Amino acid sequence: MTLCSPLCLRTAALIAAALSVAACASTPAPTDTVAPMSWRAAATETDRDRIRTLRRAWADALADAQAAGQGDRITAAGVLLDPDAAQPGSAPPPPGRYRCAVRKIGAQQPGVLSYVEYPTFACRIRVEADGLHFAKLTGSQRQVGRLYPDEDRSVFLGSMVLGDETRSLGYGRDTERDLAGVLERIGPERWRLVFPYPHWESLLDVMEITPMGENG
Repeated sequence: MTLCSPLCLRTAALIAAALSVAACASTPAPTDTVAPMSWRAAATETDRDRIRTLRRAWADALADAQAAGQGDRITAAGVLLDPDAAQPGSAPPPPGRYRCAVRKIGAQQPGVLSYVEYPTFACRIRVEADGLHFAKLTGSQRQVGRLYPDEDRSVFLGSMVLGDETRSLGYGRDTERDLAGVLERIGPERWRLVFPYPHWESLLDVMEITPMGENG
């Protein structure tokens, strides 16, 4: 048997170490894949409850507006204010600029109008690192937040930007500013974003969303 000299042993050790490093380099390192957070995991308990009670909010708001003599205006709005008008299997609006018009239905307290229709404002949907985000760009009350896929609809979680404020506080920072809503398609290139039991004024806010168009 031939004995290896100390130099030979050191050389063998270096070769073995090099081969080990090469093997590690050629084997992909394990990666941790994190599934996108669901809206239920992101939402506060209050907002999970608001989304769960969407159907009741529709009923309460429409009944209050009807009792206040606003039945003709509800009928004239057509599918926009029909709780069953959502179309199944529909995707959210693609990124871009949109027209959005808000109707506030039902009154939280006496002295508040049971039906208010606002003019059209500018809105935007864009892709960010964590998914689709929606923002109402103009007006004194501006909804800003994220859209979460949820089967045949999307759930919106966000915050209200007021007046001359230039940025959102972010969802979960101020309960009174937090918003939770459901985005549904109700026709070709026509969607609605419905906010059940908003913190202010109304029982239901319904935002109609349509493409801005080439001249918008």
